Amino acid sequence: MSFDKERFKSPYSFLFGNMNLRTKTLLIISLVGFVLLAIAINSFFINVDNITTNFAIKNSQPSLQHPFGTDWMGRDMFSRTIKGLGLSIVIGGLASILSAIIAVFLGLSSTLGRYFDHAVNSMTDLFLSIPHILLIILVSISLGGGISGIVVGISLTHWIPLTRVLRAEIKQINTSTYVKLSKNFGRTKLWIAKNHLLPLLIPQIVVGTILVFPHAIMHEASVTFLGFGLSPHEPAIGIILAESMKYLSNGSWWLAFFPGLSLLIIVLLFDLIGDNLQKLLDPTQANE
Repeated sequence: MSFDKERFKSPYSFLFGNMNLRTKTLLIISLVGFVLLAIAINSFFINVDNITTNFAIKNSQPSLQHPFGTDWMGRDMFSRTIKGLGLSIVIGGLASILSAIIAVFLGLSSTLGRYFDHAVNSMTDLFLSIPHILLIILVSISLGGGISGIVVGISLTHWIPLTRVLRAEIKQINTSTYVKLSKNFGRTKLWIAKNHLLPLLIPQIVVGTILVFPHAIMHEASVTFLGFGLSPHEPAIGIILAESMKYLSNGSWWLAFFPGLSLLIIVLLFDLIGDNLQKLLDPTQANE
């Protein structure tokens, strides 16, 4: 019996068989998207007020009744974790969309002239010189904290990578023949941006927006963990992790392990969607 190397060339061979890259990619995106959507929807049906306290079962280890155990007040950690993940997904989504809007605006502004391009480049270098965490904290404190403060703070720090990608792509498109012909026919820069640039930038915008998700979620959890993000009464993962630090010395490892692991899985799932979506939108790989 010979060993078939072709069958084992991909880590998804056992799951997807002989499906082509496009079919595999669509299936992976659908499955991962379904999981994330299910978490987000279920979190909305969990009322924080209904997560009752029961001091008789406080700091209980994971069991069938409480898969993630209970905290120091006897509250179910599974319900709190799902609620926190849903909040992180909402914050990550809002921040990603706002970051993409800023990136598209600045990217297209760079086409208005040499001075605009220089201004966008200088602004990018300025924001790159400031640590993300520090700027998010400053913006969040300035806006009074809460969801709005953290969303604005993340949005103002995560537009840089997508802006640089869009600027490079726009410069390449502007050297094309059809753009030069449009200029010769007297088309305005706004018309060229609307009819030539934006349609070709959609793949980069979509992928860039999704890839901001994991960074936004991690920064939200980090800032909240440090005490500069969401309010303590919010069921955020960062707050759950910060509160669990007080009880790790007592052996309550599940208070930090399961919320932290769940956050990591969510981040990896968003990253997986972004990578596969990039393959799907890449014309050199989409039809393989």
